[in-house]
Amino acid sequence: MTRLLLATRNRGKVRELLALLGGESFKIVTLTDYPQLGDVDETGSTFEDNARLKAKAAATATGEWSLGEDSGLEVDALNGRPGIHSARYSGVHGDDAANNHKLMRELDGCEDRSARYVCAIALARPSGEIIATTRGVCEGHVGLEPRGQGGFGYDPYFIPEAMPHATAAELEPAIKDALSHRGQALRAMLSVLRMHLGAPPQAPADEAPTVR
Repeated sequence: MTRLLLATRNRGKVRELLALLGGESFKIVTLTDYPQLGDVDETGSTFEDNARLKAKAAATATGEWSLGEDSGLEVDALNGRPGIHSARYSGVHGDDAANNHKLMRELDGCEDRSARYVCAIALARPSGEIIATTRGVCEGHVGLEPRGQGGFGYDPYFIPEAMPHATAAELEPAIKDALSHRGQALRAMLSVLRMHLGAPPQAPADEAPTVR
């Protein structure tokens, strides 16, 4: 069975990617299976740049097919910040509470709270060659106060345009995956993954999927 390495240690991202890849025929591994590998310097100027850096570094170091992901929140009133710096906006990588606190402080008094979640995903061959990059965008706005216990990052404040009465942290996982930036980017990548890593398992004839 062909293996696919998810080039991240972010448990929230791993959880969502695993859920989205649950029906595929390839075996999923993550960077926790390679504790000796260090973090990649995210020196790119775009989400796509950083996704490619992560995918290439993981593939080159392990010889695995590797999927790199970079994502974040772009806020219009802040000229697109925090953007590619979303995970370390407060200065400490992965401190969600501090990142959200800084975001709320900077948006204090702003009437325009429009924003979007952006995700880029890149696929690298075991040699490190990047063969595909996809992008997903979820439009919405930043709420005034946190709501919900699910998700991670800016989810307690981000209200998707498609679900205007709930934050991303209040959505059921399946609903969030259906409309999220990460879900969009990964679904756009699935045909490439299946082409190179194997087709999804086929249902028996008497258990053919029902079209609804």
